[in-house]
Amino acid sequence: MLENCRTAQERWGGVHRMIDRWIDARREMLVAFMDLKEACDIDEEAVTKARIDNFSELLMDYISAGHFEIYPQLRQEAEHFNDHEALAVADKLLERLEMSTQLALDFENDYSTPTRCQHYLFRLPAWLERLGKGLTERFALEDQLIGRLHAAHSPPPAAQATTRATFQ
Repeated sequence: MLENCRTAQERWGGVHRMIDRWIDARREMLVAFMDLKEACDIDEEAVTKARIDNFSELLMDYISAGHFEIYPQLRQEAEHFNDHEALAVADKLLERLEMSTQLALDFENDYSTPTRCQHYLFRLPAWLERLGKGLTERFALEDQLIGRLHAAHSPPPAAQATTRATFQ
């Protein structure tokens, strides 16, 4: 039984570290977003493709990590705990996340080449406004997903400290 507790702690503790890294990637992407938005507010014609590419790459990496690493791991955790209610909630949240995923893919497409970037540069302020709203909703949905599928199965902080002390 103690071995099962240790294995669960290692498994789901790993999920916690994965989520922490993902939230750090979110922060980095937001810094690039704000940098791009500020540059656009000052002089949109002076915004470089490199600056757009930097943000777009961070955005795509963040969204990909969510879809291919974080969300499946959270589902696996809920399945492990036989939390069917959480899985149903997750399905609804993931469905709602698709809208902002498509928004990000459309942005990436519009600014993917130098020619397209130059052609759509005048749209950049409106794009950033839409993306800002879409990302705000996305983060709230992702936070709900984490709270429902991961935090609900994590022991309270005091219990985590006790568990760690027991196994060290």
